[in-house]
Amino acid sequence: MLGPARVSERTRLTNQATSGHVMAMKRAKVSELKARLSSYLSDARAGATIVVCDRNTPIARLVPVEDEDGLQIREPVRPLEDLKRIKGVRLRRRIDAVRVLRTDRDQR
Repeated sequence: MLGPARVSERTRLTNQATSGHVMAMKRAKVSELKARLSSYLSDARAGATIVVCDRNTPIARLVPVEDEDGLQIREPVRPLEDLKRIKGVRLRRRIDAVRVLRTDRDQR
């Protein structure tokens, strides 16, 4: 039989592990994440992992970016105003996209 010191030590370790896990993995509902996005981004920047839930079902994980991820942010080579000058393509005739897809799939 375990003595009182061993029981309290086991309980303390169990509580510590549970507490540590809860602190490392925060959970947020989608609505809460939308309302407090800046706060959750700050937590992620500080190293926390946030599990996003939809009706208590985990759907995504917000994690901090690691340096070895290879993420590079490049400055644009042209100004944003250049995008406004791009003209859309006008088709000469209407195209039935469903028919084109079905034809393409039938040929495979």
